Amino acid sequence: MEARGKRFPRQRQVLLLFVFLGGSLAGSESRRYYVDEEKEKGFLIANLVKDLGLTVGELAAREIQVVTNGNKYFQLNHETGDLILNEKLDREELCGPTEPCILHFQIILQDPLQIVTKELQVMDVNDHPPVFFENEMQLKILESTPPGTIIPLGNAEDVDVGRNGLQNYTLAPNSYFHVVTRSRRDGRKYPELVLDKALDREQQPELSLTLTALDGGSPPRSGTAQINILVLDINDNAPEFEQTLYEVQILENSPINSVIVTVSASDLDAGTFGTVSYAFFHPSEEILKTFHLNPITGAMHLVKYLNFEEINSYEIDIEAKDGGGLSGKSTVIVQVVDVNDNPPELSLSSVNSPIPENSGQTVVAVFSVSDLDSGDNGRVMCSIQNDLPFVLKPSVENFYTLMSEGPLDRESQAEYNITITVTDLGTPRLTTEHSITVLVSDVNDNAPAFTQASYTLLVRENNSPALHIGTISATDADAGTNAQVTYSLLPPHDPQLALASLVSINADNGQLFALRSLDYEALRAFEFGVRAADRGSPALSSQALPYLALPEAAPAQAQADSLTVYLVIALAAVSSLFLLCVLLFVAARLCRRASAASLGVCSVPEGPFPGHLLDVSGTGTLSHSYQYEVCLRGGTGTSDFKFLKPIIPSFLAEGVERVSEANPSVRNSFEFN
Repeated sequence: MEARGKRFPRQRQVLLLFVFLGGSLAGSESRRYYVDEEKEKGFLIANLVKDLGLTVGELAAREIQVVTNGNKYFQLNHETGDLILNEKLDREELCGPTEPCILHFQIILQDPLQIVTKELQVMDVNDHPPVFFENEMQLKILESTPPGTIIPLGNAEDVDVGRNGLQNYTLAPNSYFHVVTRSRRDGRKYPELVLDKALDREQQPELSLTLTALDGGSPPRSGTAQINILVLDINDNAPEFEQTLYEVQILENSPINSVIVTVSASDLDAGTFGTVSYAFFHPSEEILKTFHLNPITGAMHLVKYLNFEEINSYEIDIEAKDGGGLSGKSTVIVQVVDVNDNPPELSLSSVNSPIPENSGQTVVAVFSVSDLDSGDNGRVMCSIQNDLPFVLKPSVENFYTLMSEGPLDRESQAEYNITITVTDLGTPRLTTEHSITVLVSDVNDNAPAFTQASYTLLVRENNSPALHIGTISATDADAGTNAQVTYSLLPPHDPQLALASLVSINADNGQLFALRSLDYEALRAFEFGVRAADRGSPALSSQALPYLALPEAAPAQAQADSLTVYLVIALAAVSSLFLLCVLLFVAARLCRRASAASLGVCSVPEGPFPGHLLDVSGTGTLSHSYQYEVCLRGGTGTSDFKFLKPIIPSFLAEGVERVSEANPSVRNSFEFN
């Protein structure tokens, strides 16, 4: 029992933790603010610091942002948290007849991410009076019209709503008529004139009445219209419609000139009193721009494309009038049917790029989606490519969060192009795509790696100081300073080895140099070494263990003697060739003189000797330049260090070649090992 009691508080703590985390991501419950229309710019709506339970310091730290779907009605003071009006609001312009008038907006706080949905209800004020479509109405009424007859009148409209909208109609006192206020299905109120007693054209052929429309504001506003009544002689049958109400549905993408409905009315009278014509009864400007009514056939045509997202229904009054001036009325209700003609829309709120490669789940972007269509046409779904290490998570309402699934590897892929696809569920489906480029920033997670597993360096003894003996190379897969490699020598394993006086390394390129002349008898081989470190923070490094060996060589005196022999042989060969050339030259000159004196012919062929091969300076040295090749071979045991390799002229090379055929060691003497 005691163990069970200890586990229960821990489980409850875990449960409370998940509840807290879920609440911080989804945001607090929606709260509605209220403001009267026509308030001036700068009006204080609310203080978000108090409303969200934050402090002024948290307000700046969490980078609060107000998202209002493209409009700029609000302005947030980031120092005080005051949410104020950015402009004067007109409820009628914002919402028209819709009530209540709600403006939706979201408050986004970063680190941790919190999205709070808010609403601002714009309250109506009585700033518009009722207005009649016609300031004067002309009525023709038969004198035989019985008392109690209802005569339709043109209505007034008030763009205000609620109590501030139109409430009733009144008629100036008279002996014949009173007015009754009626309501349509959509809530609009219209007047009907009721006849109280029979008319007598002979006593009073015309009447003039004043009709007043009143709203419910405080104080109330009103509008008036004049009714002029002409009493007619008996035409005792008015046109009657086959239906008092026509209800039709039409797709919003219907073509122009489509016939929506055909109304029909009949009149029992004969002649002109029985001839019926059709017309819209006190139509609004929008109805006149959208529909056309054939006055003879009663067919109503479409003259403008419909848009369900703007107006989804029309209520149209049609009057049928005979030749005697009597009329009947019918109503046509047109329901506009939505089609999927609006692609989804995506709005980015924030993008976080670049992101470190070793970070865990990270918020990359926050965005919202919407579709102006309705039903399935307005429902959307979001997706990204399947082969990416990112996921989409739905947030509050129509917001989504794009997150990385876990740590990324910049060395494998340093950049991701993410395409967000938003598709509605309409027929046919419409799709919107938005691309986001996410860069992955480098962290120092790769140590330098040497290009070889081991290094073997061979150097002949008695080398010159500062001799380049080899190069150690390492690469780093990171980028920037994290990939810049520096080289250094580590202390040797043998503390008696004075490594610092033997070799050095270039810290930038890894070139190794012998600092002094090495002696095979004193030190035949040794290991040392080398560390390659990058410049990241913290720095990463790796080590290599080069092996340097001095191969056994002939004594220095023997090499010097051999060199002397080779030089003597070469000098003798050059001198012999020189004497031969001089003799040939003298013989040629003598032969030419003898032939000139005795007209004899010399058997020695005449021709210039290539003098460029024997240009001797006054100091007794050959003027031809000699080139020497210094070569370092590393990596295998057969490597050697070669220097002082002369490149001699061809004629001298031929002489040396003859000598080398007899003694191969002479040919090898031109390459000092």
